[in-house]
Amino acid sequence: MTEIAQKRPFSIKRKYVYWVIQLMFVIALTGFLYSYFTNKNVFQGVQNFAATPTGEPTFVKLIYGKFGGGEFEKPMAVTVANERIYVSDTNKKRIQIFDLEGNPIKTFGEWGSKPGQFQFPYGVAGDSNGNIFVADLYNNSVSKFDKDGKYLGLFAEKQASEKVLVAPAGLAVKEERVYVTDVELNVVKVFDLNGNLVKQIGSKGVKPGQFNAPNAVAVDGEGKIYVTDTGNQRVQVFDKNGKFLKIINGSVDGNGQSVFVNPRGISVDDNGNVFVVSNLTHRFYVFDKDGKQKAAIGGYGEGEKQFSLPNGLFVDERGRVYITDTMNQRVAVFQS
Repeated sequence: MTEIAQKRPFSIKRKYVYWVIQLMFVIALTGFLYSYFTNKNVFQGVQNFAATPTGEPTFVKLIYGKFGGGEFEKPMAVTVANERIYVSDTNKKRIQIFDLEGNPIKTFGEWGSKPGQFQFPYGVAGDSNGNIFVADLYNNSVSKFDKDGKYLGLFAEKQASEKVLVAPAGLAVKEERVYVTDVELNVVKVFDLNGNLVKQIGSKGVKPGQFNAPNAVAVDGEGKIYVTDTGNQRVQVFDKNGKFLKIINGSVDGNGQSVFVNPRGISVDDNGNVFVVSNLTHRFYVFDKDGKQKAAIGGYGEGEKQFSLPNGLFVDERGRVYITDTMNQRVAVFQS
């Protein structure tokens, strides 16, 4: 295959999803502007911010990228692979690569629908073979690259007309499996590293095991699957076979009032702690392996421990927590 098929026309369903995404952005922007001009959190009254300080991640640094054209413009997702940090620099239609100290190495990608090009690069993840996967929400595909950004081909579909993925967003790679959230189909699709579909989890709805615009996915050392069920304001947990286990939302049993408002990025560390971004309250939360809240970090602002519409999150093997602080145009790094 020499070229990704031309951009497909929106169906009525696609138009609906497009406007839902745009509406979510308008709501987020409204909250941001309110916070900016009033110095108040518009969502402060809808959640409990109580947290225990024990084990709270500590601030390490901010990564802005190099200046003079190298700075971020709407960074959305982040991962660590190949001893490097990869960030989807979405509005600039590229991926930025840094060393583990945050020094820029190179970028790859440009605007378009041809091989190796992006329209809305979102989720990013790496496998143990040095490959990098990038989900493109508007090109309706996941592409595969080597560690330096050389395009290797489409993942999971041999030609765009197959429509294996409609609106891929979040990515995770664990134990020879690639996990992809699809915000239009409201499912998590699980593939092997060759792009063969292994299983599909979920459907549209509000019941346990169902999703409303799932944005991100993570997998722990036991194979349990964690999904930010964004439209339903919760995290859902499944076993390795895709069987529903529980809901995490900050309440005792998962059925009470959620602490999340528009949950996005998610990751799990080697101790089973779960890290989740609450986008519209400018925070990230830490839960233990049983789903009990341990910490809530952030709030609106430009300070070292503040955020403006954070989105992506990843925890590496060193316990470093990386958060894409989207509207502040930076990546914040903490040590757990």
